[in-house]
Amino acid sequence: MRPARSLPLALALAIALAGAANAKAPDIPAYVKAAVADPARGKDAEIDGRRKVGELVAFSEAKPGDKVVDLIPGSGYFTRVFSKVVGEKGRVYMLWPRQYANEARPDVANSDKLAKSAGFGNIEVIEQPGEALKLPQPVDVVFTSQNYHDYNDKFMAPATVASLNKQVFAALKPGGTWVIVDHVAQSGSGMRDTDSLHRIDPAIVRKQVEAAGFVYVGESNVLRNPKDSHEATVFDKSIRRYTDQFAYKFRKPR
Repeated sequence: MRPARSLPLALALAIALAGAANAKAPDIPAYVKAAVADPARGKDAEIDGRRKVGELVAFSEAKPGDKVVDLIPGSGYFTRVFSKVVGEKGRVYMLWPRQYANEARPDVANSDKLAKSAGFGNIEVIEQPGEALKLPQPVDVVFTSQNYHDYNDKFMAPATVASLNKQVFAALKPGGTWVIVDHVAQSGSGMRDTDSLHRIDPAIVRKQVEAAGFVYVGESNVLRNPKDSHEATVFDKSIRRYTDQFAYKFRKPR
């Protein structure tokens, strides 16, 4: 009887694995491909191979006409692509919590320059207290890359990950998405390594975000790196720029 029962099980497993593979590698819409190929991005294109901007922007579900928040946008690498995706009828907010902005003034100044650049007139820079996230209008997507873990650190007080998730929930339209990309910490470590290694356990992130009312949608594996031991700081030369990173997507219920 075992051989007779094993065939359907193997078939079911194969189908399940095929479905999982398809879910992890969705097609990139033409408007995202066009945004990534836009020459206005300049030298940003040189690092697309490791940062997977097309895959992650597609994963966020941002589309023409949308309102998008790039939370702690750094150099504006993702912002430029979001700007081209949403187009003239859309809006992109480069949102700097003041606590973080005080640590990264050159990046904030560069954000202001980008918003004034030709071809990026749909960008608006907002700086405000990290514990008081407010936007001019409801948005479709809130995206952050490598910065969620910072909300657990002392320099961001009185902002916390709990207050952040609640504020993002309030800022999104029903059905909107909250996308978090961050460096993976050891399983079971929770938020132990947010300050020392700049890493966070994906499991605690999912728990925190769901506690704010979000529904977990899924994960993109495009930045996963099984060779990362999760023990070194993300700035260690042995792993810098190639850390194991998770990308989680959550949705505000409609």
